[in-house]
Amino acid sequence: MAALALWLYARNWAPARDRYPLQGVSISAANGTVEWDTLSAQGTDFAYIRAASGASGRDPAFAANWRGARAAGMRYGAVIDYTPCHSASDQATLFMTTVPRDNAALPPVIRLSFEPGCKARPDRALMLSELNTLINLVEGHAGKTVVLNVSEEFDRLYDIGGGINRTLWLDGNFFPPDYASRPWVMWTATDMRHIDGVDGPVRWDVVAP
Repeated sequence: MAALALWLYARNWAPARDRYPLQGVSISAANGTVEWDTLSAQGTDFAYIRAASGASGRDPAFAANWRGARAAGMRYGAVIDYTPCHSASDQATLFMTTVPRDNAALPPVIRLSFEPGCKARPDRALMLSELNTLINLVEGHAGKTVVLNVSEEFDRLYDIGGGINRTLWLDGNFFPPDYASRPWVMWTATDMRHIDGVDGPVRWDVVAP
């Protein structure tokens, strides 16, 4: 019974609104068909929508999710999942041909984490060089400065906060993260939350007060 109670608490948990007024969600094709009006009615202030993964993985639900978030009156932005197994320029090209230029969109996000299937671990100098190429191309297309969503494992190896001067978005279920060399502006507070309008658990994100 205790385990069930804990699981139910975890699937419904979100940080207190009086501490973190702006809260939103990360969405991809893995979440299935999203009921955007329902999601908005549940107190979702913004949505970050995966556009692409690497250089060859355009998210098949991106266009529908982009339109849906906009039609629901929600703030929305695009995410590209970076991989060191493809060149930064190829990944930037995929992002630019997937995500329309949209002055109303939030700053684009580059997700930095080690995904299964890519074992490449270049040295730090090469990694920072590739990331700067990707950042410059994505920013040139979007007309906005990117946000870097860095996993703890990725930051431990490359110290992204100490090498690239961009806003940081960190991860950490239930507890605010402290693993980067600079303070975070966004936090994935849980990847276990269930909310009406979306199938399965979602990554629930908050903005620092």
